[in-house]
Amino acid sequence: MVDHAASVTDRATLQLTLVLFITVVVVTLFTVLLTAPQRDEISEFYLGDRDMSPLRNGLAMCGDYLSAATLLGSTGIVAVTGYDGLLYLGGTVVAWMMALLMIAEPLRNSGKFTLGDTLALRLPQGQRSVRLALALCTLAVCLLYLVAQLVGSIALLAQFIGAPSGTARAMCVVVIGTIVVVYAAIGGMPGATVIQVVKAVMLVAGVGITAVMVLHHFSWNIDRLLSTAAANSDLGDRYLGPGLRYGGSTTNKLDFFSLQLAIVLGLAALPHIMMRLLAPRTTRVLRGSVVWAVGLIGFVCLMAGVLGLGATAIVGREQIADVDPRGDAAVLLLGYELGGGVLVALLSSLAFITLLGVAGGLTLAAASSIAHDLYGAVIRKGRATETQEVAVARLSAAAIGVMGMLLALLSWGTSTATLAFLAFAIAASAILPTIVYSLFWRGFTARGALLSLYGGLACSVLLVVLSPTVSSTPTSLYPNADFAWFPLQNPGIVSIPAGFLLGWIGSALSARQEPRVFEEFEVRALVGADER
Repeated sequence: MVDHAASVTDRATLQLTLVLFITVVVVTLFTVLLTAPQRDEISEFYLGDRDMSPLRNGLAMCGDYLSAATLLGSTGIVAVTGYDGLLYLGGTVVAWMMALLMIAEPLRNSGKFTLGDTLALRLPQGQRSVRLALALCTLAVCLLYLVAQLVGSIALLAQFIGAPSGTARAMCVVVIGTIVVVYAAIGGMPGATVIQVVKAVMLVAGVGITAVMVLHHFSWNIDRLLSTAAANSDLGDRYLGPGLRYGGSTTNKLDFFSLQLAIVLGLAALPHIMMRLLAPRTTRVLRGSVVWAVGLIGFVCLMAGVLGLGATAIVGREQIADVDPRGDAAVLLLGYELGGGVLVALLSSLAFITLLGVAGGLTLAAASSIAHDLYGAVIRKGRATETQEVAVARLSAAAIGVMGMLLALLSWGTSTATLAFLAFAIAASAILPTIVYSLFWRGFTARGALLSLYGGLACSVLLVVLSPTVSSTPTSLYPNADFAWFPLQNPGIVSIPAGFLLGWIGSALSARQEPRVFEEFEVRALVGADER
């Protein structure tokens, strides 16, 4: 296996990867400058060109959602755990059905620039306190997910040069972080859309072509692919059966259910996804966009499953685990076997671009919430000019980028999956209950929103701190300590019901809202006040 690892990380492959990465970055940066907002108008900076077709906006949604974890992490999970990995991929697609059927259309109809605008219409009496709580939750989710992307860039670099030095880690994070800040601060939503569309096209093409190479290798015989993967997994039929990763004890099964619950319910509450749902000018375009996104994401996840099985069938499960126990190197090792250093370079540069795209969308979403909800509505109480608000948004993007870089360097060694899953759990536990109650429950109040937002955030973070993720196991952040009172690594199974329960309790203890407020809001959410 040493020969495999060396061939994947040789100097020529690294150089070709850098050339491809720099080429794409230069082209996209130039395009971002051309498409950047020409005027300091918040509608243009936050939502960009609202004349996008369903396909283009669907590609942007696909790019916003699919991160490098899909290309590297998900294929690795399939390669190492077989059936359980495929089941994990299924949750990624199902999550979009939740967004399509429940959230997308009423949110677009009732919103304007951010979720805070929707809550201000629904809860006018306590809108400033709710906007503040929402901004804090948005910042927490975006920072965690952003740090996961930046830490992932270091992990990807490690596939080429081994364990990177402190200087190499710092350079990698600073370079990636700086490009992300430029994308978000200068390009705004128009620039982010360009990046996401380019990234989505590259990702769909990249995984599609590689999957075709895998299927061609097995003469398009799926049964042969599955049987060879089982044989090379050294696990036999267990590899194609449930329970390899999330089976066994009741705790493991509950942990998997908790993870899937956070993924399925957290998607619709991710801030950068909500911004994208607000972007279409009409509900017809929104529906078409989400349908395209579901199809594209489903295709990528299906091909990721093929790549994971192909990696085990061609390279071998033990060899993959020798290079990276989590399986993140699976697709790169597969690429070397199928196409040598050229294909490895293509896949690696695609992973880096994917990191950039998601990180840029997260930075823009956090900056928009700070500028529009916190600065514009809470601090200036609606008196800020559009020029001032856009300037704050640009400065916020830079500040968030710097915070993300510092936290990524401090978090080196932390699992990127842990950071990403915590972000999903917070979104599902704090933001989602607020969205659902606001859209569909007449009795929801500002106090309920505050309890749901702050309580869901606190519950998610506290349960992770008290879980085996942080202490008590050899893979924990602090393996020599033991304060893991909560047995699961993923808090969603407890924190999500807690967020909904707190929202209900807070509303039940509050004075009832004027009925006319909800009636007017309900009409707007169902039919739209206009086709903006």
